[in-house]
Amino acid sequence: MANKLQHQQHRIAWNFVLPAMLGLLAFVLVPFILAIILSFTNLRLGSPLPMEFVAFTQYQRIFSDTAFLHGLRNNALFALLVVPVQTGLALLLALLINQSLRGMVVFRTLFFMPVVFPLSLVAVIWVLLFAPGPEGSLNSLLQLVSFGAWQPRDFLHDASWALPAITLTSVWQGVGFQMVILLAALQGIPQELYEAARVDGASSPQQLLFITIPQLRNALIFVILVTTILAFRLFDQVQIMTQGGPQYATTTVMYEAVNAAFASQQVARAAAMTVVFFVIVLLLTLVQRYWLKHEKVIE
Repeated sequence: MANKLQHQQHRIAWNFVLPAMLGLLAFVLVPFILAIILSFTNLRLGSPLPMEFVAFTQYQRIFSDTAFLHGLRNNALFALLVVPVQTGLALLLALLINQSLRGMVVFRTLFFMPVVFPLSLVAVIWVLLFAPGPEGSLNSLLQLVSFGAWQPRDFLHDASWALPAITLTSVWQGVGFQMVILLAALQGIPQELYEAARVDGASSPQQLLFITIPQLRNALIFVILVTTILAFRLFDQVQIMTQGGPQYATTTVMYEAVNAAFASQQVARAAAMTVVFFVIVLLLTLVQRYWLKHEKVIE
């Protein structure tokens, strides 16, 4: 009887899991295997030449391509800017709204609202905010707070300011998502820990440093990993706001891959770029698993 019940439970579990597995197989695994295969060819849409096996030629080409190398550098720089700023800001917001005060539900909604907006809409709005000249909203604000010392700039067409401008847009749009995750983790911390700390005379900064941060370790690792992966997937903001310019200052791996596949119709070249992107994401995931495993060993 027990074996029959267990078999029935396994069958029910597989019925729930199977649709998700089929979706992953059809839309993730199979396309990725095809991308690996195509990356070793010279496939180009519209070309009269037959497809041929060219081994690692596509990889050699992309790693000698200035635009792709700029994309890798910009992705790394973007991640170095976004991950600490967005994570720190999300933690600060989570701590602020994790209070039993009136009106906190309104603030939580306001902070999370940008996350539900389409990224294309957010990018268009920020293009208007970054408008060049004194008529631009951001330039006007900076001139006002600096009492006229600020000189208006064309943020999105200045190689020094374009990537920081996209970074600011991404942080504003995505910080609410990380805030919700950290807020849920904060609410899961046992209050007995804080009560014991107060009895021992621990100050608020000490409670934050020795109770809150350690208890949020796994949530912070998850937030950092997801934010880093999203940083390497940067595309929409670049496509709408700068088109990879000026002078490759904002181009990314995903932008170059999409441009190679659909603008230049170099499918094999784009496939090689996506394989490189997958390897980067895989390495980041392995690093996260190592950190989590190390945390369990310490505990």
